[in-house]
Amino acid sequence: MRQRRLGVAFTAGLALCVAGLGARAETDSERALAERVQGLEQQLAILERKLELKDEAAAAKSKDAPQIGAGPDGFFLSSGDKKFVLRLRGYLQADSRWFEEGREATSGSDTFLLRRVRPIVEGTLFEKIDFRIMPDFGQGKAVLYDAWVNLRYFELAQLQAGKFKPPFGLERLASATNLLFVERGLPSELVPTRDTGLMLQGSWERGLLSYQVGAFNGVNDGGNGDNDTNGGKDVFARIFAHPFRTMEIPALEGLGLGIAASYGNAKGSTPTPGYQTAGREVFFKYRSSVAYAGDRVRFSPQAYYYYGPFGLLAEYVQSITSLERGSESLRPTAQAWQVAASWVLTGEDASYRGVNPRNAFTLGGAGWGAFELATRVGQLMLDRSVYDGGTASFADPAVAARGATAWTVGLNWYLNLYVKFVLDYDRTSFSGGAADGGDRPTEGTLATRIQFSY
Repeated sequence: MRQRRLGVAFTAGLALCVAGLGARAETDSERALAERVQGLEQQLAILERKLELKDEAAAAKSKDAPQIGAGPDGFFLSSGDKKFVLRLRGYLQADSRWFEEGREATSGSDTFLLRRVRPIVEGTLFEKIDFRIMPDFGQGKAVLYDAWVNLRYFELAQLQAGKFKPPFGLERLASATNLLFVERGLPSELVPTRDTGLMLQGSWERGLLSYQVGAFNGVNDGGNGDNDTNGGKDVFARIFAHPFRTMEIPALEGLGLGIAASYGNAKGSTPTPGYQTAGREVFFKYRSSVAYAGDRVRFSPQAYYYYGPFGLLAEYVQSITSLERGSESLRPTAQAWQVAASWVLTGEDASYRGVNPRNAFTLGGAGWGAFELATRVGQLMLDRSVYDGGTASFADPAVAARGATAWTVGLNWYLNLYVKFVLDYDRTSFSGGAADGGDRPTEGTLATRIQFSY
């Protein structure tokens, strides 16, 4: 019995020992497994951090890397932070001009022509310095139109220097790509095209009020100048307001009102080569012996209104110059006005900067672009005093008309943001200017344009 008890006790003890060894082995295995899992977790955390560092480095490199691309504003090259930007764009206008039969009023020929061919290089330096260079190669000539830099450190006081449009004519200040008609109206004949100078400008509350004040070399009416021919300078000032822009009155937000004026000394320079019709025919010019004798003053109230598909533009320009011919002196006034209206037939919004088609034209598709009807009436008149004195007059009445009255109708087709077709008919009648002392014959012109801008 005793032996049996000892056997049972031995067996039980052995079982306990085996169980204890098993439990210990299991504990060691779990500990080893836990340590291994912990090691793997640490390695995973290290790998995750390395990937984060790699992504951060790639993001930083991407931020600083130059960007190259193309978009609505042309081809561009920029730094990653957009502080340095270079854009390449331009536009081309291929026109045709057709005069009515029996055109005694003109020596012009029916012709196809490249009216404007203008590559544009522009960009930004250090985020706040803008620049632009724009030559023109149209009509077989090479002419520099824009070459300026603008310091844009303060929205209310930007400084622009170089060659650009003086702040004066409303239609003249619009880009040639956004014109309603093939040619600008008669008031633009009294307005400088480009001049070289310095201008301070600014805008407040999204254009609620804007201003420009500048000093320029001074150029003739319609002139494009690079140098000063007499040492005198022309001073320009312009204020333009959108008085209802911040009042949340949709019907009035598109109203813009402005006034511009200039004063300068033109003594020693010669008058403009001549005022032109929409067919680019000269209908008035002074005699070759006439020269500027003193001050030159210009004045222009101006306005536009856009609401939905409707647009209206109106301006008046007055130009007063002191002239001399030999011992005779004169201070005549030239004045011009125009009113132009437009309606976008396809319902897009009309604007001073053109029309953006809702549905671009596509072959075989539903899109036809945007269609716009436009009409304009205007007049330019000279003082009768320039014709007094017979052969001693400042202008030859047998050649130079005392004035011109023109009306134009047009149809514009915007295929997309980049392509535009224009068809215009212009009719200009004259007061005086005929060899027999009567009125110069009426001039009728049909003009077309295919415009590509990018």
